[in-house]
Amino acid sequence: MSDPAFQIIDPGLFTTVQDLGRHTYQRYGVPVSGAMDAFALQAANLLVGNESAEACLEITVQGPTIHFLTDMVIAITGSDMSPQLDGEDIPRWEPLDVKQGTLLTFGQLRDGMRAYVAFKGGIDVPTVLDSRSTYTHGGFGGYRGRTLKSDDVLPVCSDSASVSRRKLPSGYTLPVYGNHHEIRVVLGPQDDLFTEDTVATFLTARFKISTESDRMGYKLVGPTIESSNSANIISDGNALGVIQIPGDGSPRILLSDRGTTGGYPKIATVITADIGKLAQALPDHTLRFNRVSIEEAHDALEHQNSVLSAISRQGKPLSMTVSIGDTAYQVETPDGLPVTKTSLHSASISETTRRLSAVIDGKTFDFKVDVTQEA
Repeated sequence: MSDPAFQIIDPGLFTTVQDLGRHTYQRYGVPVSGAMDAFALQAANLLVGNESAEACLEITVQGPTIHFLTDMVIAITGSDMSPQLDGEDIPRWEPLDVKQGTLLTFGQLRDGMRAYVAFKGGIDVPTVLDSRSTYTHGGFGGYRGRTLKSDDVLPVCSDSASVSRRKLPSGYTLPVYGNHHEIRVVLGPQDDLFTEDTVATFLTARFKISTESDRMGYKLVGPTIESSNSANIISDGNALGVIQIPGDGSPRILLSDRGTTGGYPKIATVITADIGKLAQALPDHTLRFNRVSIEEAHDALEHQNSVLSAISRQGKPLSMTVSIGDTAYQVETPDGLPVTKTSLHSASISETTRRLSAVIDGKTFDFKVDVTQEA
């Protein structure tokens, strides 16, 4: 068992341990759970040098007070809750050194709804069904299956990774969430159960997020959305972000702790890239849906993932391989060292050719590589 790393002095409003969830148990009726804003959680992990899916703290609206029992590196992403270390303001979205005995506190909620705190190594709580995420309705996962309480002491996994802390890619603009949210959706899977006029109303109206909203889903207040056939269908699977229309005509967006199946028609589905934006929306905030194609949804997710990839690549050498058929082989210099971007560019500018070798099935093959320098 890992040594204690931090103690909860004040738990805040709703603080839980979350990772990216348990994705292979929905057929047994087990919700996925996991971070509401998966992008923010992954970014926090990568910034401190973790793998992207390590367990973090998810903080909702009002942050906790945390006493550090050892030196560590942390990063805070997502909502701006005015974080401080020993009373001094600290930046978000970058790694921070924290000394033993330091107090982390949160103040005024300035923007967003959920913040994430990553600890280098990741929070070390028992894995339940391949995840450390907390499912409070079921009372399992995370730390004892519940929100954190005062005097809880949590360990952090020992950090064996050689990757140092990282930073956001140059030119990346920190998210500003605001109080009105334009949310992109793909119509379906049961949009054919609604008239064209109803779909048009759904896509043009402003909805307000009800106070009857939580990690299971958001209830929306606005114009009534009625199906042209029936408010019920044969129950089918509930994907993340599906928008159900129950009998009262008030849309429900299903989120991380959603049930695995449902019998209400689903008029549309929020694209994956906008789930995090939705997770940062507070009750009484407004939103409007914008229809996009599946291809546009894929492009948006690819763009979001490119930001995470840019963070992840930092500190990792870029190696060169030679592929023969379906097999890739590491390329080495004549003295047996792996060829990396650094070693390729270590030659003097006047040297335009490098002699390299590849070891293939125990045999060494020498070859030449022309090195060119981009303008």
